[in-house]
Amino acid sequence: MPTITYIDHEGNEREVDATNGDTIMENAMNNESPGIDADCGGGCACATCHVYVDESFMDKVGEPDDMETQMLQFAADVHPNSRLSCQITMSDELEGLRVTTPESQH
Repeated sequence: MPTITYIDHEGNEREVDATNGDTIMENAMNNESPGIDADCGGGCACATCHVYVDESFMDKVGEPDDMETQMLQFAADVHPNSRLSCQITMSDELEGLRVTTPESQH
């Protein structure tokens, strides 16, 4: 079972065992990780699951599709490593993934 580390804007870390096949957002919700609200339930219809993906994992998570890119326009403090956590599915390849939630989601 791979792990994900969720980091809040103050640097507090929470490592969780992730379920492969679930999104990073679903894993956060299932483990009560703060900072990911997921108001739309994972439908890529809001930006309340916005995260910053650790730079070392950017190639592994891939590029956002057009719909995600459009939704990120509604997020605050978007960076080049910004993604919606509902659009990244967990797999063994992402073992050790680290994501940080923006201050605006706390």
